[in-house]
Amino acid sequence: MDEPTEVQTIVQQAIDEYMRKDSAKREPAYKAELQEERRRREQLEKRMNELVEENKRSHALAEEAQRTSTIRAELQKLGVMKVDLAFKAVQDGIVRTEDGRLVAKGDNGEQPVSEYLAGFVQENPEFLPARIAGGTGMTGTQKTAPAAGYGAIDLDKISPSMSKEELERVRQEILRVASQSLR
Repeated sequence: MDEPTEVQTIVQQAIDEYMRKDSAKREPAYKAELQEERRRREQLEKRMNELVEENKRSHALAEEAQRTSTIRAELQKLGVMKVDLAFKAVQDGIVRTEDGRLVAKGDNGEQPVSEYLAGFVQENPEFLPARIAGGTGMTGTQKTAPAAGYGAIDLDKISPSMSKEELERVRQEILRVASQSLR
């Protein structure tokens, strides 16, 4: 009986030794594969973080562009002639709330942008067009009527196929307008 137990022990030892050698042989490959997977995962995480940051920057730029265009459009609607200058004066007072609305933070607390800008334009009429053209020392401009036989020229009708008389009439009208604007 001793013999089968001894054979069984020898076989078990041989299998154990084979498994140890096999796992020792495979272990470096597993470790290398794990290292490669870890490296890929870290690269993907890094790329994902970069994309998240890029998305945040793009979103912030889009919000800023929308804020700027809203303010400029409202200033134009109020009749402001120097929109860029007025925009520079009011832009810092207008912010976006957490819910996405644009509000103006002024002395009266938060108020809608349209009310804030209307008040700003009312307080600063220099941004509006002049009520009376001219000023001290300005001479009146004289408007001369078109010379007899000359009328308004339709630019769409000017073409190389025009008759010589029509081309001459167009040249004369251009000369008249140019000399009038040079005065």
